[in-house]
Amino acid sequence: MRQLIVTLSDSQEQELQDLVAHHPKAYIREKACAILKIAQGHPGIWVAQNGLLRKRRKNTVYDWVHSYQTQGITGLFVKKGRGLKPSFSP
Repeated sequence: MRQLIVTLSDSQEQELQDLVAHHPKAYIREKACAILKIAQGHPGIWVAQNGLLRKRRKNTVYDWVHSYQTQGITGLFVKKGRGLKPSFSP
């Protein structure tokens, strides 16, 4: 598998750093942190296994990067209708 390469402009890097530092949703902070680490030259598999608070599958991290590269910051957010559904209806 080829290495994942992310190149960020100064404004993109700053925007991701702001998300890591200040966004209220933990999953956004985690995704932004992973992208920043890959942009710093860490391999995607290392980021998935060691670079985050919780181990992730490398494909998960690669999907985050792909979403960011194609959609920008919007690609980091969970789309409406996705995710865990409530156990009980109101």
